[in-house]
This record gives sequence, C-alpha cells and structure tokens, in this order.
Amino acid sequence: MDYEIFSDVSLDIDKAFMEHDKIRFVPMEYMLGEDTFHCERPESDEMMHHYYDKLRQAMPTRTSQIAPFHYVSVFEPYVKEKKSLLYLSLSSGLSNTYESAQMAVEMLKESYGEIHVEVVDSLGATGGMGLLAEAACKNREAGMSLQENAAWLRENANRVNYWFKVEDLMYLKRGGRISAATAVIGTALNIKPILTIKGDGRLDTIAKKRGDSLALRHMIELFGESFDRSFGDTVYICCADCRDNAEKLKQMVLDRQPDLTVKITMLSPIIGAHTGPDMLSLIHFGKARISE
Repeated sequence: MDYEIFSDVSLDIDKAFMEHDKIRFVPMEYMLGEDTFHCERPESDEMMHHYYDKLRQAMPTRTSQIAPFHYVSVFEPYVKEKKSLLYLSLSSGLSNTYESAQMAVEMLKESYGEIHVEVVDSLGATGGMGLLAEAACKNREAGMSLQENAAWLRENANRVNYWFKVEDLMYLKRGGRISAATAVIGTALNIKPILTIKGDGRLDTIAKKRGDSLALRHMIELFGESFDRSFGDTVYICCADCRDNAEKLKQMVLDRQPDLTVKITMLSPIIGAHTGPDMLSLIHFGKARISE
C-alpha cells in the first residue's frame, strides 16, 4: 500500500530491519555536556557507547520536546505531494510528542484541507516502538490500508509488555520517579528497581531486587507469565551499553523458549538521558497491560 511509516528517533529497532524496510524518522535533539546533537535516525552502537561512557563520567545530558511546528516541517513535504502518512509516537504518558503531532496535523489541515495522516500513540517506548514499527511494516506489506494499519496498532499497542531495570537510581530521582532518600539507600544496598510501562503509557515500579542476578531472574519470570506467541516470535532486549548483561538475559529467554528471535539493541540517547547507563529492558508482545 502507498503510504509512509514514520516514528521518532526515540525508538530502538533492529538495524537490519530498519535498513530493509522503509521507515522514516522524525528527528530529535539531545544535549551532552555543552554539545547539542541533532539525531536524524537511530544512532550507531559506536556513538551510543561513547554517549554512555560520558554519562558514567558524570557528564550532564538532557533532551528537548518536539514542538508542533517541527512535525509540520517533517510532514509537509509529503503532504504537498498528497502522500499518506502513519506516525507512531512515543507514549503520551511519557512525553508530549503525541499531542504535538496531533496539533501539527490540524495545522496542516488548515493549510491543505483534507490530508491522510494517522497519528498512533505507542503507549510505550524503545524496543516496544520497534516491535510496533516492525508490525506496521509487515501489515503494510500484507496489504493493510493506512486506516486499517493504524487501527491494528491502536488495538494492540497495549499488548506490548515492558520489563526493565535501572542501574543508577539517581536518574530516576532526577526524573521525580523516586525520592532522594530512596535513591541513596537503594544505591548503598545495591537495589535494582524493576519497572514497567502501564496500560496508560506511564512508568510504574513493580518490584525491587538486590543485585543483578535476582533482578534478571525476576524479569524472566515476568516474561514467562505474560509472553504471547500469537503475535510472532520476536523479543527485544534494549540495553544502555551493558552488552554482557544483555547477552545473559538473551540466553535466559532462549533457555525458556529456544525458537524465539531475540534482538539486542542499544538504548537511544532520548530515553537513555532519563534512565542512565546500564539500563536493561525485556520487551515482547503478551497479555494486555492494565492501567492501574
């Protein structure tokens, strides 16, 4: 079908798939120290290793929101050519990107009248957006129309399950997810919080484990309870430059389900700025997430 599939560069996706299937990206910016980086497409693993090394050296980092006019500038060349667009956004529970994209579509309608742009809230992030982007490309190849594909994504976004642990609790403290006292005590006791993304697209802490071994084991238990093969055999592991732990987690997944396709990707700087280095996530299709 003749429509373009977009996502913003906060997603994590298998590079081989990204190159094979035409996914277009909405650029985002992130800051590292005094430098600003304009990220046009997912960064290379080499660049991300450099990024997380700098964070380990306590170099400050931050990101900026995408304003509606930025979406207009990205979408308008396609709209002018009367092309149809499907855009998959970072969760509305984590960012204003979804709202900004919707505002941009309304602005474009004022200029061009009837346009065909579908904005889909992923209700997630990172590799979950990668899973949904892969599905969107496969749906398009199978002949789904723009509207059918958008409806499928909206219906199944909540079937993407997220389990992840954060290494440096100070990043969660800075984002207001935990208190300063909890961050200090948790760091001293080697506590690894296990987080998820709820059905409303917001973060939630669901467990606290002491040390990596117990944290990884708990993530695998959650995976075993919720994985749904009817959506395919692909599982994403997204890591913030902690490849050894990612490989260990991959083997734990394959020990349970040897015939799965497990893809390891580097966590984007857009999300990594808020989680810090050595964050590790396990993401897959599974049971529908709840909001409470």
